Order: sequence, then C-alpha cells, then structure tokens
Amino acid sequence: MCGRYASTRPKQELLEEFEVELDGAADEELGADYNVAPTKPVYAVLSRVPKAGPGGRAVRQLRVVRWGLVPAWAKDPSIGSKMINARVETVAEKPSFRKAFAERRCLLPADGYYEWAVLENGGTAGKPKKQPYFIRPADGGVMAMAGIYEFWRDRGRAEDDPLAWLVSCAVITTSAQDELGAIHDRMPMLIERERWAEWLDPGVPEAGEFLVPAVAAGLTAYPVSSAVNSVRNNAPQLMEPLPEEELKGQALF
Repeated sequence: MCGRYASTRPKQELLEEFEVELDGAADEELGADYNVAPTKPVYAVLSRVPKAGPGGRAVRQLRVVRWGLVPAWAKDPSIGSKMINARVETVAEKPSFRKAFAERRCLLPADGYYEWAVLENGGTAGKPKKQPYFIRPADGGVMAMAGIYEFWRDRGRAEDDPLAWLVSCAVITTSAQDELGAIHDRMPMLIERERWAEWLDPGVPEAGEFLVPAVAAGLTAYPVSSAVNSVRNNAPQLMEPLPEEELKGQALF
C-alpha cells in the first residue's frame, strides 16, 4: 500500500511542471509536507471542463483535494480514511472506484513515498520490527502518482453551497518489482510524463493499458528515521538517509 508520502514543491513550481492551464486552487496554497498522511489536503492535477470555459474543452487544472476517496453514495465522509488506495488489479471493477477510474483520473505530485520493510531481527512475537524507507526518483524529479478522484455532497446543505462539496482522491497501487519488492510488495502506480495527457483525458474511458506492474528503473530507496512513523512529525529530516551507524546490526531484508 501507499500510506505516506512527501509533497514539498511550491504550487507555482507544480503549475509549471505539469503545464497547468487553470489554477483551481487559487485561494489555497499548501505548505511543504514531508509526511503526508490520509485525510490531509493534497494537490491533484486533473482535466475537467470548467463551468465557464471555452467551447466545452477539458482543461488541465491543479486542485486541492482530500486524500481518502469518499464515494458519491457514502452516507458521510468518514469512509475516506479507509479508501486511501485503489488496487490496480481491481480499480476498474470495484463499485467504489470504477466510475472514478473511467471518468476522473488524476496525478498526485510527490517528491517520493515512504514504505516499511519488515526486519529479519528485532521486534516481538506477532509484532515484527519495521524499518521505514523513502523511495524517490533518482534524478530528484517530481513523481506523478496515478490517482482517481470523486465528488461527495453533504445532503444537509444546498447544492449550490460550496461547503456542500468534498473532493477526495485515492492513490492507485500496483505490485512492486525488483529491489522495491524486497521492501514491500506494493507501490504507487507512476505515470510517465509522455503519458500524462492520455491518463488525464476524461474522454479516454478505457485506461486498461496503464494497468501493468511497475518497474523500479529510475527510482532510488534508502532507510530513513523511524520519526516518520508519527504523523505529528513533519520536517525535511524525515526524507534524509539514516546514518550508517544507526543501521549496524540490522538485517534489512
């Protein structure tokens, strides 16, 4: 699964990096977040036809959404905390995800993501010790995680009330291969730059060709401090490699 990631780039940099045409988060600017956790607000890149737009054309936008997908049929938004990931093997079939996958795909910008490897030594019976890793592009570039998003309406409010609507998202995960699979068997599905437009296009209902296992090429992974385990911790140091002296005696995998 993908349960934590880092997203520290300023909004202006993301607007340029993803060639965004419309800043749908004009009144919101998220600060650098080194420990993004479920239910937090995050940036999402998506393509939609603006309510007042030229010729009904889908426009690439940057929006602020909440991590943890809330289906339109949900009674309340609390279900979102349990729907942070959508498995690539079933996202096109599950009732909670299939409509969003067909019509509302997005990209979730990240510096990288955290994953926890089970250590061969340490821990207690039934609760093995885990070592967090940070996995990021080796060239320091932006990571575009595949996502889906959904609109949920609070029926207790008028439809035209902006506070009546919640936009939420889920990260699509796939099987991890090679050395990344040794850390954890799942990872976010990543979309290459040359395929961003096709992935985001709401006029492309069938995106099955994207649903393939990931490759580790271009990514680097290294152990980081267990301070990332707590969502209360949020600082650049969480992304820094763990000093070698702190790794001595640990069988990582």
